[in-house]
Amino acid sequence: MSRHAGNTAAVHKNATMLPPHAVPAVELPAPSQQLATKAVETLGWHGIVLPQMTLLGRKVVVVAELLPDAHAERLCFGCGPVVDRTTVATWVWPELAGQVPPAAVRVRGVLAVAKHWRTGLASTVPFTLHGAAAMVLPSSVALTDDYLTNCLPRARRYGVSIVTADPDGTVSMDLVGKREHAPSEHTAVTRWVNEVVYEQILATAS
Repeated sequence: MSRHAGNTAAVHKNATMLPPHAVPAVELPAPSQQLATKAVETLGWHGIVLPQMTLLGRKVVVVAELLPDAHAERLCFGCGPVVDRTTVATWVWPELAGQVPPAAVRVRGVLAVAKHWRTGLASTVPFTLHGAAAMVLPSSVALTDDYLTNCLPRARRYGVSIVTADPDGTVSMDLVGKREHAPSEHTAVTRWVNEVVYEQILATAS
């Protein structure tokens, strides 16, 4: 028997292995959209809570507000949402300054509802450069050593807020992250995200 095999046997000879079905799966106590709406109230974000969407490859819920003046200007010129990413990428070219439509929405925050903190963090971190971000997790996740040792330090580092959901569906703030802020300047990514959100707000309103 190899040295590694002997060590493994010594470590596990008194351990009781649970069958996979005996380990309870972590479940969300309510539908994602319902938890997201409650979390937005707890976070104090103001705006329209949009249906969950896939943005930059992540499933997130965006909270945004329509900018009336910019929206009216775009209506006057017949310029609705432009969601073609290649087209929007040209809007930040210096030679097009003053020739592109104004941003018609302001993103107030982006949050993810997840069963595991790693999923929630992976979904929200890309948006922390552009504003507030948060994740909603089952309260049972917040009771683990993994959460305390690994999740909280990472969430603090990236400025992600954490809201926990109890089995009865009530939510509470567990970690206050970075407050929302407007990006100093638009990039090709932020302009495209803005257009996708603009389209979603109009679709929701209709």
